[in-house]
Amino acid sequence: MSLVINHNLMAMNAARNLTESYGRLSTSTRRLSSGLRVGTAADDAAGLAIRELMRSDIKTLHQGVRNANDAISMVQTADGALQVIDEKLIRMKELAEQAATGTYNSDQRLIIDSEYQAMASEITRIALATDFNQVHLLDGTLSGVVPTDHDGSGMQPTGPMKIHFGTGNDSSEDYYFISIGGATASHFGLGLGSDGAASNFVGGQTISTQSLAQAALAALDQAIISKDKIRANLGALQNRLENTITNLQIQSENLQAAESRISDVDVALEMTEFVRNQILTQSATAMLAQANSLPRLAMQLIGGG
Repeated sequence: MSLVINHNLMAMNAARNLTESYGRLSTSTRRLSSGLRVGTAADDAAGLAIRELMRSDIKTLHQGVRNANDAISMVQTADGALQVIDEKLIRMKELAEQAATGTYNSDQRLIIDSEYQAMASEITRIALATDFNQVHLLDGTLSGVVPTDHDGSGMQPTGPMKIHFGTGNDSSEDYYFISIGGATASHFGLGLGSDGAASNFVGGQTISTQSLAQAALAALDQAIISKDKIRANLGALQNRLENTITNLQIQSENLQAAESRISDVDVALEMTEFVRNQILTQSATAMLAQANSLPRLAMQLIGGG
């Protein structure tokens, strides 16, 4: 290589190597300080795209868990109200049994019937008052087969409630419907109608006579069975939701593990690269300083000394 003044090729080469080593050192520093192997699209464009999709699914799954937990709270609210209704039905059957015997006269049966009707009215009140986030649970709103979505009219949607927890909208894996039957006295065929008159349902709407009280016993058995079917359905739903939550959490953990393998930096490996690039940077800096001094040799020749 010629000894020249206009171009210091060795310094240019050392400067280029210094720039590359320093750039890699900067990348290693960023990765180690952030904990991310993929911090920009330039690091791994395909990996970044996959990671962002995974991150969106992870966040969605976490919200799905919260959705399922909210549904469990709703189911527990309905079941708690039905537990109170259960006590009222048992008391009504006890009163019907009392009025069914011949040792009471008509006036006494009317007194017994007044409590019986009060229990029926309380069942209806509880069913109408039980709601979760302004959605009535036991008045028949969530019963039926075909759900009707909210249309923006301000009216509460009717039919089974869609509980969404998955990352897509596939009915086989992302959501299902919760249906809760009505639990008013009228739904059970008991008590008075909404206008205060005896309802037209078949059964013992009143126990003011011995024969009606005897008939009410069978009607109350059916009412208790109907109530138990609702509670059994709610129990099955709660178990299903709890299993759904477990599955969502496992799915989220696996996605997070996969996302970590793509996105997170291997500290041991990156620290090795950092030390290597640090040494190369220091070496390139030293060599650049030496290369920059080489043209002085030419000046010594020119100066004759």
